[in-house]
Amino acid sequence: MLRVARPQFLISGLALFIFGNCWAVLLGAPFSLARTLFGYLVLLPAQFSVSYSNDYFDVDVDKYDKHTFFSGGSGILVDHQELRKPAKWTAVVLILISLALGIVFQIVNSFPIWFLFFVILGNLLGWFYSAPPLRFAYSGLGELSMILSFGLLIPGSGYLASSGHMNLDGLLFSTPLMLYGLAIILTVEIPDMESDRLGSKRTWIARKGRGFGFAMIAASFLLATLFFLIYPWLTSRIYPLDFRVLSSLSLIPLSVGCVGLIKSPIEKRPATQVVNEIMIAMIIFCTLVDGYMVYMSLNHVG
Repeated sequence: MLRVARPQFLISGLALFIFGNCWAVLLGAPFSLARTLFGYLVLLPAQFSVSYSNDYFDVDVDKYDKHTFFSGGSGILVDHQELRKPAKWTAVVLILISLALGIVFQIVNSFPIWFLFFVILGNLLGWFYSAPPLRFAYSGLGELSMILSFGLLIPGSGYLASSGHMNLDGLLFSTPLMLYGLAIILTVEIPDMESDRLGSKRTWIARKGRGFGFAMIAASFLLATLFFLIYPWLTSRIYPLDFRVLSSLSLIPLSVGCVGLIKSPIEKRPATQVVNEIMIAMIIFCTLVDGYMVYMSLNHVG
């Protein structure tokens, strides 16, 4: 049951939450370690629940293929059918814990009631990604739900945990974060193309192929880098960070994504190797960006 949780996928949520939280501090929100940790505790069970619910509802797809470190589910429920119901109820309990913590967080910090909208919507998107009747991943909407989570809900939760409100400045980085979210979901779909087709999953990769996926990943990385390069020229507002640093760091996933586009392997094994390289590049990128944001926030507070 612990292996079903796949904790490696917590990295993206933690990175996005830290990014949003630091961005709020840089824009003048008072930093509170207790409130930040409490805010992340609202998100944590919601993220864990996704692993359990996806494994439960995707078991008929996962049986067609072996899982990889970054894709294909945990594979546990395929081999241990007796754990299916416990996994489903674990997901439900984790969602309830997230909602309960969100209510307590909202009351304790006197946040506006719409703060709970982020909590509720995030949990619903995670559940219905593979759960009926919506089953976003099976209806062609899986990528859009993940883009919304990566670009708005998770970093927005981090921003709200410090600021207590949302404004246009808080949404400034939604565009590049959505692009990175799209690149990540397409990346983890690439190794599962054959099994997703057999299981009637209508992911973009299952419908359009791996070559399309590698092209979209490289394009997403390129557009995100262009945002960091161009945006400072489009506004007179001076923000308390250096966009040149962000654009330089964005070259890490962009370069690996371009290599993936050049190779564009069609077979699963070489494609999975490229996927691993892209995901490692994204982990390095996220770590460095968050390190920069934390450094700038500490200096700003100081």
